Amino acid sequence: MTTLDQPAENSTRAPGPLHDAQTQLREATTILGYDDGLHQMLATPRREVTVSIPLHRDDGSVEVLIGHRVQHNFSRGPAKGGLRYSPAVDLDEVRALAMWMTWKCALLDVPYGGAKGGVRIDPRHYSRAELERVTRRYTSEISPLIGPERDIPAPDIGTDETTMAWLMDTYSVQQGHTVLGVATGKPISLGGSRGRATATSRGVVHVGLAALRSRGITPDGATAVVQGFGKVGRYAARFLAEAGVRVVAISDQYGAIADTAGLDVVALEAHVDATGSVVGFKAAAAVDPATVLEADVDLLVPAAVEGVLHAGNAGRVRARVIVEGANGPTTPEADVMLQQADRLVVPDILANAGGVIVSYFEWVQANQAYWWSEAEVEARLADRILDAWHSVTDHARRLDVPLRTAATCLAVERVAQAHQMRGLYP
Repeated sequence: MTTLDQPAENSTRAPGPLHDAQTQLREATTILGYDDGLHQMLATPRREVTVSIPLHRDDGSVEVLIGHRVQHNFSRGPAKGGLRYSPAVDLDEVRALAMWMTWKCALLDVPYGGAKGGVRIDPRHYSRAELERVTRRYTSEISPLIGPERDIPAPDIGTDETTMAWLMDTYSVQQGHTVLGVATGKPISLGGSRGRATATSRGVVHVGLAALRSRGITPDGATAVVQGFGKVGRYAARFLAEAGVRVVAISDQYGAIADTAGLDVVALEAHVDATGSVVGFKAAAAVDPATVLEADVDLLVPAAVEGVLHAGNAGRVRARVIVEGANGPTTPEADVMLQQADRLVVPDILANAGGVIVSYFEWVQANQAYWWSEAEVEARLADRILDAWHSVTDHARRLDVPLRTAATCLAVERVAQAHQMRGLYP
């Protein structure tokens, strides 16, 4: 039975995503028996830059924005990570996201280190021309640090393939020739890969269906809720519905809707395209957004922002399986509570790694100037992410630890081995 009850009031939260990332790393290095020096090397970003971005607004005024780029680790290859535009961006958030990218790339055996970038801006309040000027100035400021062999940005919250086209063009103009491999998530006509736009969502669903089966739940007829209806949540909901899962509630930053009989996701997508939000969708009832996280369903996909599952609400989470479409949606305190309640949490560095896998495919294709079909991309994505799922679940059984601990240990060990093999310079 699926229920959507009213949530209790509680705002207890952990200090933030950097605290969560550091806590996860400390647990892994302790299990792996690493000394403090190696732990500090793994915990500390290799390079980070904060830049000012003067912007001429369309009304003639000038505003100065702040941007960041953090390159966490290069031991396994060039840095890789998204660029987000959000009013919540700060340096600690970017540091945490860069660290998680390092582990994600290592876990999926992609030859990258981790990076992340962000600009503190709410893109909803800026024109397309203003966002282009922000992107080009930000790219100019960080251009000495990026490139196909150095650091390859990609879209994230508040950015898209057009943002990557502006970034690629700005960098290419500075280099004097077109450099398709400087960014991934670009339009197909500018060297983007087929399947990239939906890759993260497809990975979430591949892993989510495998996780349901591991708990003896048949996906066809299972129930699910999705928190967030952006790049990840929208297509995750669509692919879950196509797999026979009954998606009974969806939320976005404006509100939430529910229908215990199952939402018509295709019709909802059309509504969101027309209105900009799930709010007002006439084929479903409006509900409190907090109820989406606490619904009595088989599968919960938090696909919005960090820290939404915390000590204040984890005790009320009733989903049997939680698959992290967002980065860092579960705090360490919530992780413990969910484990004690026998909830299966599939960590972000595994669950939402489809995007980085296909970003890697895009980078490879750009470097070769040879592009694969969408069917080839999706088959390779499925193979790689399901191989990682089996590796993590096997490792978790051997160590008798939760999936997050197993995944982090596997990833950290691979990065540490690469660092030790290369040695310490000078």
